[in-house]
Amino acid sequence: MKNVTDSFVSFGYWPFAGSFGFNTDILATNPINLSVVLGVLIFFGKGVLSDLLDNRKQRIFNTIRNSEELRGGAIEQLEKARARLRKVEMEADEFRVNGYFEIEREKLNLINSTYKTLKQLENYKNETIHFEQQRAINEVRQQVFQQALEGAIGTLNSCLNNELHLRTISANIGMFGTMKEITD
Repeated sequence: MKNVTDSFVSFGYWPFAGSFGFNTDILATNPINLSVVLGVLIFFGKGVLSDLLDNRKQRIFNTIRNSEELRGGAIEQLEKARARLRKVEMEADEFRVNGYFEIEREKLNLINSTYKTLKQLENYKNETIHFEQQRAINEVRQQVFQQALEGAIGTLNSCLNNELHLRTISANIGMFGTMKEITD
């Protein structure tokens, strides 16, 4: 208990940057700092990420709507094809004696081509939806990574002062010199 009260009483005492040891002062340790940084990131980044996801969702809905319109057009074509089929069937009754088998072949070809067209449009719609979903996921991943990287760089820049930065550079240069001597 004495250590806890000492940490509150001795706010004026800060150890030198060159010393090592355990910091028992809960107010000066990293979990609180990290929780504050994460809280700020969540608070301010939530709106941006929400807007990005809403825009992406709207684009996907628009793509689905366009696909549905294409599907509606295909259904309209199917109805036209059915009307044409009815017309062909009426003509088949008139020309049954002269070319019953030819008319039946044309009818099957027409149905098959319409079925293939509908199948292609359905496949196109599914591919478009899948592509847009993947693109949305990739964009969100990229933006989250960019935000995390900017946050990490900002945290590093705010934590490093000039003296500590110069000492880190000197230590790294020394390590590279030692590594070079070992490899030579």
